[in-house]
Amino acid sequence: MTAETNNEILWTPSTERRAASGLARYCGWIAERAGVPADDYEALWDWSVRPGSGFWASLAEFLDVAADGDWSPERDPARSGFSGAGWFPQVRLNYAEQALRGDDAAGPALIQVSEDSPTLEVSWTDLRRHVGAFAARLREWGIRPGDRVAGYLPSITEAVIALLGSAAVGAVWTCCAPDYGTDAVLDRLSQVQPRILVAADGYRFAGRDIDSVPTIRQLAQSLPGLERVVVVPRIHDAVDLDLPVTVTPWAEIVADPAELVFARLPFDHPLWILYSSGTSGPPKGIVHSQGGIVLEHLKWLALHADVRAGDRFFWFSSTAWVVWNAAVAALMVGATVVLYDGSPNRPRPDRLWEIVAATGATQFGTSAGYLTASRQAGLVPGRDHDLSELRSVLYSGSVLPVDGWRWVYDRVKSDLWLDAPCGGTDVGTSYVGGNPLAPVYAGEMQCRLLGARVESWDENGRHATNRIGELVVTAPMPSMPVRFWNDPDGLRFREAYFDVYPGVWRHGDWITITSRGTALVHGRSDSTINRHGVRIGSADIYAAVDRIPEIADSLVIGAELDGGGYWMPLFVTLVDGARLDEELRIRIADEIRRQGSARHVPDEILLAPAIPRTLTGKRLEVPVKRLMQGIGQDSAVNSGVVDHPEVLPWYSEIGARRRKEETCAS
Repeated sequence: MTAETNNEILWTPSTERRAASGLARYCGWIAERAGVPADDYEALWDWSVRPGSGFWASLAEFLDVAADGDWSPERDPARSGFSGAGWFPQVRLNYAEQALRGDDAAGPALIQVSEDSPTLEVSWTDLRRHVGAFAARLREWGIRPGDRVAGYLPSITEAVIALLGSAAVGAVWTCCAPDYGTDAVLDRLSQVQPRILVAADGYRFAGRDIDSVPTIRQLAQSLPGLERVVVVPRIHDAVDLDLPVTVTPWAEIVADPAELVFARLPFDHPLWILYSSGTSGPPKGIVHSQGGIVLEHLKWLALHADVRAGDRFFWFSSTAWVVWNAAVAALMVGATVVLYDGSPNRPRPDRLWEIVAATGATQFGTSAGYLTASRQAGLVPGRDHDLSELRSVLYSGSVLPVDGWRWVYDRVKSDLWLDAPCGGTDVGTSYVGGNPLAPVYAGEMQCRLLGARVESWDENGRHATNRIGELVVTAPMPSMPVRFWNDPDGLRFREAYFDVYPGVWRHGDWITITSRGTALVHGRSDSTINRHGVRIGSADIYAAVDRIPEIADSLVIGAELDGGGYWMPLFVTLVDGARLDEELRIRIADEIRRQGSARHVPDEILLAPAIPRTLTGKRLEVPVKRLMQGIGQDSAVNSGVVDHPEVLPWYSEIGARRRKEETCAS
């Protein structure tokens, strides 16, 4: 498939802004050492992905990574393979040490915003003191490098302290958000068997207190090897948990100051365990390394997102999404991290824009869905809020239509960098995204990130520009998983990434690399719609549907049916007051035909009670397709990670009705 590119430039950085960026400084620095042209990003990228270039070691030097040992050799070939294992075998470091080097003179380390509580600022001094106290208590309890410490926490300061304290000791951190159901939490944490659980007694969302105590009791009774629960008070003044393990109040830990001690660990020592979505089948435990995350997040933040010491970095995210981990990493460049525990739409639809203004955020990260919702609600953030400090908006999670890009420049701020990093939980980072030296083209990621050898492959493994293909990575990166948890022979790891192209990492997205070096992502390749032999990316259909103001949300699938038929329905939900009549159906079809082609027009347009998404906001295209094909709900989807599990039977019934019609027709 040939991709259509857009030559519309929405923004160009000024000469002063380019010169002040971290990427410009790195370009000048590496030009003197490696002879790479300082003003040619494509040449720099090509050098960075070349075997033996020394790129990753150069980052450690340029970004002043605190470590012991020699940065050469780069990899241990006997241990590394196509993964994050075996990198820099002579280097020892610690993620928390890198994250806690900030200076109080540049501003607070954390700003905690909550739904109905006063905003709290945490200084670098206090953050170091609390992390030191938590780490000391872990050591007192016998926690050693490699032991697991788990969180059941919203996006609050205690979650950051527990992550950094665990990393300081060398314990492996893992966390579930409190909006996960009990079964979904057990699916994850029972795999890794944490010795310590840090849990909030509840959280507040959309004006309601959500009590987590029943889930904590169930976790304490069910998790094998759990020894202690540390309770963080959020909604209860006092509560008798009556647990079968030792209970320690959070206040008791941070009240005792202790020296902050960092265990310098092997570069590929596990830092944390993240989880795949788990929408169908058990979630995979993805293990990332201390060193891989340090290098990769420093690269992304300091060079590609241009986050600097003293900046205020706010990315609204649940602790269940890898973006939360990446946002916390802004501490490593000396930036203030803004945390928000609450609803993005309460008490008003512009709540997040209000936080951006109130905290003086210099970077605001969000989802494409929130930007689309802001546009559909008629918000004008640049008029209604003081966004004078805001330099960039970042979004991820799904594709934002071009109209959404234009809305940002029309209604948020004209002198603004819109950055769309795209990657995944698997690598803990982005493959494509921002370049502070380059213009912003409507709908396009500005570049392939340094060190990420990303290509667009057809089914025969051939790369070409200006053509839609599979997003593959043809060289390992240090932030790739060290391994999957409970995968001793590596079989699940190989099946996850190398089943289509042996020896080459397949990410599972459709991508176009343009001749000017930018990128467009077209949606998931594992939910591809194949209509009349032509592959269609679902993102192209959503881009058209999102233009229609009556549509609140949408989901399209293409399902092969038992009788040999192919059914492509579009499910929609509507804004208040709208009605899905024949006139609206015709408008939807016409817009899809105009933006895509006649092949993109769905067979049916159906009004759904809700569009199911994961708790991190991704549409459930593949699970809904399986429901349509008659696969039982328990096999097709894990309802514990779905935001509206109550609507899943409705989709099953729609699929059963359509299959019955197919049978009768044949």
